[in-house]
Amino acid sequence: MSGVFFVTAAAGTADLCAGELRECGVPVLREARAGVHCEGGVEAAYRACLWSRVGLRVLWPIAHFGAGTADDLYRGALAVDWATHLGVGQSLAVEATGQGEAIAHSHYAALRVKDAVVDWFRDRTGRRPDVDTRNPDLRLSVHVQRGEATLAIDLSGDGLHRRGYRLQGVAAPLRENLAAALLLRSGWTAIARSGGSFVDPMCGSGTLPIEAALMAGDVAPGLLRPRHGFERWAGHQPATWQRLLDEARSRRAASQLTPGRVFGFDADPRAIEVAETNAQRAGVAGVVQFRRLDLARLPAAPGPAGLLATNPPYGERIGDEQRLRGLYATLGERLRDGYPGWRAAVLTGNPPLGQAIGIEATRSHLMMNGPIECRLLRFEVDPERFRRPREPGRPPPFDVEAARARPGAAMFANRLRKNWKEIGGWARRERVSCFRLYDADMPEYALAIDVYQADPEGAGGRWLYVQEYAAPSSVDRDRARARREEALSMLPEVTGIAPAATWWRTRRPQKGAAQYRKLDEQGRFETIEEGGLHFLVNFTDYLDTGLFLDYRQVRARVRELAAGKRFLNLFAYTGTATAYAAEGGAIRTETVDLSNTYLDWARRNLELNGLARPVHTFTRADCLEWLNHDDGRRFDLVLLDPPTFSNSKAMAREFDVQRDHVGLIRLALERVDEEGLLIFSTNLQKFRLDREALQGPSIEDWSRSTLPRDFARRPGLRSVFAFRK
Repeated sequence: MSGVFFVTAAAGTADLCAGELRECGVPVLREARAGVHCEGGVEAAYRACLWSRVGLRVLWPIAHFGAGTADDLYRGALAVDWATHLGVGQSLAVEATGQGEAIAHSHYAALRVKDAVVDWFRDRTGRRPDVDTRNPDLRLSVHVQRGEATLAIDLSGDGLHRRGYRLQGVAAPLRENLAAALLLRSGWTAIARSGGSFVDPMCGSGTLPIEAALMAGDVAPGLLRPRHGFERWAGHQPATWQRLLDEARSRRAASQLTPGRVFGFDADPRAIEVAETNAQRAGVAGVVQFRRLDLARLPAAPGPAGLLATNPPYGERIGDEQRLRGLYATLGERLRDGYPGWRAAVLTGNPPLGQAIGIEATRSHLMMNGPIECRLLRFEVDPERFRRPREPGRPPPFDVEAARARPGAAMFANRLRKNWKEIGGWARRERVSCFRLYDADMPEYALAIDVYQADPEGAGGRWLYVQEYAAPSSVDRDRARARREEALSMLPEVTGIAPAATWWRTRRPQKGAAQYRKLDEQGRFETIEEGGLHFLVNFTDYLDTGLFLDYRQVRARVRELAAGKRFLNLFAYTGTATAYAAEGGAIRTETVDLSNTYLDWARRNLELNGLARPVHTFTRADCLEWLNHDDGRRFDLVLLDPPTFSNSKAMAREFDVQRDHVGLIRLALERVDEEGLLIFSTNLQKFRLDREALQGPSIEDWSRSTLPRDFARRPGLRSVFAFRK
């Protein structure tokens, strides 16, 4: 029996999975986002179960059929000859994945397939198999996509990441398959073959050192598992499986890892105790050495070459960010002082913390640690890549004169002078104090440059806020750095703003509250002017300054409409729109945000303008929850500016603006008086308003009419709609 089967893998690891499958003799057809399509018989599938370190499940298809409805799922599953897969006295479980009408609810789709199997046996034998979701004899998988369903035997049973050695864990454990992917991505197999060593200075329950030892010792991860899903399958080939087991055991016996090359350290004595127990179960207790040790006392490298890899805390589950910044800095110190010539790999869900390591990363890879989006930062511990200390919020140091001498510097300066004349001239005529001067006008210079001024003339102070759009991995890092240096070298000459008043950020795609995450603790604020009002901005502690310049016209529109109105500001951030509404004559305002930090900032903005009065209230709440608990109050003017995405723990549920905007707008409209107006905005650039689902209120598209002159180069930057009841 042969065919095409599928090995599932975590996001961002399919290429690693394909590589290891090829190496163990499994024919690979192609990679997919969720795994690898393979070709071969049962033996090839068994090899994948036995040898894949990165794969999660091995799915053996037994039927493919149309599944436009849940009833189609039932009929398709009922047509399978189940006697060739399962005995009537055995148990089964069904898991469903995918999307479509048939699987709008995955539990119901799985239930319909289970019903078909049970009915097939009952119709033929008068008996039915049992259902056991925890330890079934046979686990089935049904995947629905574009009206088609694939029904498969899950040959792995439990996920392949469950090797069988880790029965205990400590805080924030790393899954075995992700640990293996980290090691493969970091080149550990080649380092191990050449005699290199391995160190994890914050090993927790020991997953990384144990996986490193298993790789170096050529130990098949499937040898450690108590059972696989195919062992009670009616199509199981015991002789084939036994032959593969014997082959794997002989390879393990012939390739013992030399002790003294793999080390794990941790400051927590309980973690070391658990790690030693796990290593014993994995059969590598004799070759992996664990020791309780603070990171600051990490010993020098045990050999001339090797890999230091670790998964330190990053503020999502344990620890606080201020303390963690010091932890990452200590890791960098130990690397620079004691591990010259080594490679290093750090998996973090908070990439800005990686800056504290003080070594320039050679590569960065996206990896998912459960629901947490992480980055694997790879380093070469080479003095050429050591970063010189720099003040938070400042650009990396560089040779200014050398950068100015390059031809690209003059080319960039010419473009910037043109913008300074055109956009700067417009700003002076319109008395706009804060504006965007440059926004990646030349693609090779991927920067956004904003001018902030204390007044329209800049007499009270001027600042530049420069954001570099992070280059994709396909762009050469040295070339990107050279372009950045060329641009920075010319800014003072063209703008007249000194380097001491120039602030810097690298902007990467953000999700949810990540754009508001605190990056530093300087607490340094400057006062700027906009539209006759004054606001506090911060150039050092956050990714954004506290004032979104592209919403200048939206705020002005709020002021025009606010006279005599009751104003509600949802997802209010620093409350700048509230200040505009209050100054415009709003009789009452309510400012709602989940962050105490930003609500305090909003209060200070109102106080700065002499607008702090009891009629202007501030509410800390999840806006979705606040809207769901209607207290009967209504507003004449509502501003709704939600995040594009949020999975903040403080929110009751995950939010996606494209998916959830209809329900959110409907909730907000319930708070709008009959003669009132709701202004909805989002900076999701590919946002599409579902007008059909929002029939009822009149809808006006304000996106273009509220786009400021200095942002006209990016007409799709954000969307703004007005709803009238």
